[in-house]
Amino acid sequence: MQPQSPAAALQALCDQGLALHQSGRLEEARGRYDAVLRQDPAHFNALYLLGTLYAQAGHSELGASLLNRAIGVNPNVASAHGLLSLALIDLKRPLEALEALDRAIALDPSYIDALYSRGLALSQLQRREEALASYDATIALQPNHVEAHNNRGIILGDLARTDEALASFDAAIRLWPGFAEAHNNRGALLHALGRDDASLASCERAIALKPDYGRAHYNRGVALFALNRPWEAVASYDRALALTPDNARVHADRGAALMGLQRYEEALASYGAAVRLDPDDARAFEGRGFALQALKRHEGALASLDRAIALRPDSMEAHNNRGSALYELNRLDEALASYDAALALSPDHVEVRTNRAATLLLAGQLEAGWREFEWRKKTWGPPLWQFDPGSAWLGEESLDGKRLFVHHEQGLGDTIQFARYIGPLTDLGADVVCSVQPALEALLAPLSPGAELLTSDEPPARFDYHCSFMSLPLAFGTTLESIPVSPRYLYADETRRPRFEALLTPRAKPRIGLAWSGNPAHVNGQNRSIALALLSPMLVEGADWISLQKEIRPGDAAALRDRGQVRFLGEALRDFADTAALLDLMDLVITVDTSIAHLAGALGKPVWILLPFRPDWRWLLHRNDSPWYPSARLFRQRTIGDWAGVIDEVKAELGSLIG
Repeated sequence: MQPQSPAAALQALCDQGLALHQSGRLEEARGRYDAVLRQDPAHFNALYLLGTLYAQAGHSELGASLLNRAIGVNPNVASAHGLLSLALIDLKRPLEALEALDRAIALDPSYIDALYSRGLALSQLQRREEALASYDATIALQPNHVEAHNNRGIILGDLARTDEALASFDAAIRLWPGFAEAHNNRGALLHALGRDDASLASCERAIALKPDYGRAHYNRGVALFALNRPWEAVASYDRALALTPDNARVHADRGAALMGLQRYEEALASYGAAVRLDPDDARAFEGRGFALQALKRHEGALASLDRAIALRPDSMEAHNNRGSALYELNRLDEALASYDAALALSPDHVEVRTNRAATLLLAGQLEAGWREFEWRKKTWGPPLWQFDPGSAWLGEESLDGKRLFVHHEQGLGDTIQFARYIGPLTDLGADVVCSVQPALEALLAPLSPGAELLTSDEPPARFDYHCSFMSLPLAFGTTLESIPVSPRYLYADETRRPRFEALLTPRAKPRIGLAWSGNPAHVNGQNRSIALALLSPMLVEGADWISLQKEIRPGDAAALRDRGQVRFLGEALRDFADTAALLDLMDLVITVDTSIAHLAGALGKPVWILLPFRPDWRWLLHRNDSPWYPSARLFRQRTIGDWAGVIDEVKAELGSLIG
């Protein structure tokens, strides 16, 4: 037997390495390849195979170096260029990968793996049309190339060719029903199309096939949140984070779901994790700002929203939310500037317009505020109606001999406040028919004998014009100087007073009516209400304290029962005419910003109104009186949430009053 030549011996050693490589014994294979290269550093097969081994094991930098050395020895092997490209794609060096692939395809135009990988490199370069062409070429040569169909779907989705994208994902799934990635990608696309039930089904199929697939758990959470199932969405996001804890997008979307559940502290923590992982994620900073606003930490919200805008200046939502944070801080000029920035991006955005209206009104810029306030009508629903815009009356047409339908719109207090305009309307010669809430019918009926009152949500059969109560100030061109104001414009029903006089103790001390909470469904309900227990320091012995509230919140029931200073007559109050009769027997009314404040002011009763730091627009800023109600005195929080300071101030004034 002839002895092996040195070249043959090296090749035999290399072949042993290949056999070990193919059987998964990688360390032994690497040893054989290294042994060859120690004897011949330019051995093509050993360089090629060792480079492949390292690239397949995730050591892409070392793999690319070895494959480049192999190509230096023999540049005419297409697969060497192809394998080099995969290492370069993994290293996020797509331009170099593309060059390697072009060389591979030039050497072998039917090299399917190179055509497919070319699509991957072009996708990294955001050259989507070219990537699509590469995937199409791959499929033309090998119609059952599952990954090419899947990646083609991703590219088509990015190009907004959604029907074709869905067809590509479906093709991949037909070829391989167990392809979890294709099911997941199909689910993400269906969510983008608003088909969230189908999206959820696709994501759940992907999870069934691959239970540890973090991306599918995330997309399942996205679909669940879109289906208004935030509690389940949070669970899906939690599972995704258990698998991929450093995914900033999952943390941010989990924050949004927690916001939907009003779990604001947890939402803040999720957004915080998101911005730590990705300091350039504008949406996460925006969500963090929104969470801080919900927690009434408006200065922090402002800083977060400023960062969001720095990262994404064209975010209308961030500018709008920044305006809201400034509004809550009573920095009204800055808030208006933020709303203007939002409107520059979306001029017809109703929420921004109505936010801007409230800010103008709070600033006392009533004329501009009323005009902007009309944008609220874009979102009208019951009990409002979509009337013919041509029949809307905003003060321009003569009402002499015309039938005007005035309809209620928002809360009971709003109707009471703007009922003052019914008399001036009849003075203009209008035949007025008003829709009011049933609880106000008896109270408002005597206001103007010439006006007809309806309590149905259906409009009258005939009218010439219509106007909301809330639009009457605009129609009359109301400014701070021209508010139709008088000492009182409502009167209690004298026939109802004796029933309530009989329920009260004989008048030996001043009677003080008390209201400490409003409608919990009101958008500002939590901000404007006070727990009854917090009012205890104010409830001095020298007065009879009478609750003017019809209902008591569960959290206040124990305080009302245990303390005993406040007498509750809510069961005797059938409507606001009853409340007016009881209120009229008071020497003083102390109330938070609720319908009782408006009723007391309209009746001309002395009323002290306790206001949060950022009050409702009608109470303006920096004044202790009201241009709407001459009998009102305003007590304001000096800092956000500081009811204790307000109560101390009221207690001191009561001491002077009662003696």
